[in-house]
Amino acid sequence: MAGDHVVYVLECADGSLYTGYTTDLQRRIAEHNAGDGAKYTRGRTPVELRYHERYDSRSAAMSREYELKQLSRAQKERLVGLE
Repeated sequence: MAGDHVVYVLECADGSLYTGYTTDLQRRIAEHNAGDGAKYTRGRTPVELRYHERYDSRSAAMSREYELKQLSRAQKERLVGLE
């Protein structure tokens, strides 16, 4: 299905930003908030979705996830509208 691959940015309870990839955004956010998501987000709940992009292929989404993870905090804040 088109746009099944999602790159997302979460804001954690401590104010930090987490970037990830999934094929089911709502399920993944619930996993993060339940403490079953990434090791980084455990103990930083609740998390809130700040930004996401959809892609048709896993490879495109994974490439974009890598790009976002290379951004500075300030660049990420501009991207997600937190500044």
